[in-house]
Amino acid sequence: MKINLAYEKEIVAIILYTSAFFIIISVVLVLFFYFSRKKIIQKELEKKDLEIQYQKELLSAVIITQEEERKRIAQDLHDDISSKLNIVSLNSHLLTTPNLSGNEINEITANIINLTAKALDNSRKIAHGLLPPVLEKFGLHAGVEELCLEFNSSKAVTVNYENRTKFAIADNDRHLHVFRILQELMNNSLRHGKATFISILFEEKNGVKICSYSDNGIGFDMKKDTNKKGLGMKNIESRVAFLEGSITIDSAVNKGVSVVFNF
Repeated sequence: MKINLAYEKEIVAIILYTSAFFIIISVVLVLFFYFSRKKIIQKELEKKDLEIQYQKELLSAVIITQEEERKRIAQDLHDDISSKLNIVSLNSHLLTTPNLSGNEINEITANIINLTAKALDNSRKIAHGLLPPVLEKFGLHAGVEELCLEFNSSKAVTVNYENRTKFAIADNDRHLHVFRILQELMNNSLRHGKATFISILFEEKNGVKICSYSDNGIGFDMKKDTNKKGLGMKNIESRVAFLEGSITIDSAVNKGVSVVFNF
């Protein structure tokens, strides 16, 4: 009888210890999952904050770029157009001066014609900078071809351009962003990268258009945040984001720059 009682106590003890063990394990697991979930949520919130911050930086880059563009246009209008029109106006008033000789009238008239022609030419250049007529009328391919011809004509750089896809005129509003990206990249290659050769390739894979850009310039150190987060790069990234595409940039000192983006 005593043996049975001792055995029963042992069984009860085992059950109690086992139950306590499982309770402790359960509590540990609940706490583990609770804190793990809390950590995951925290990481997700931090990721969202970073994404929001990145979007703010892109938006800021777009706004700053737009303001810089407005300032440049205003400066061009003031310096090139307004100044010339002011002189045209003064010369026009001179024509009303009494007792002018025939030579004086011819000289003043020639000045008016010459200044008017220059003002018209400069206004065309400003309008071309805002929206290239070739791009508007004939599409992205023709616009990029003309852009490459302009750079090639400078004799400072050779541009090799190849296109293996087609661009619809109906998408010109979106393609203008692609054109501006290439403008920014080519200007950077020439001014900052001191490149003498630029390569541009358009191709299409699975319905996605891809642009591959590279130069043989001095490149830059990708590890420096100042190089990766410059206004020009932010402007490019913001345009790619608007196109719902992605971009990869690769560069090293004295190794040139390679950029691939899709849209």
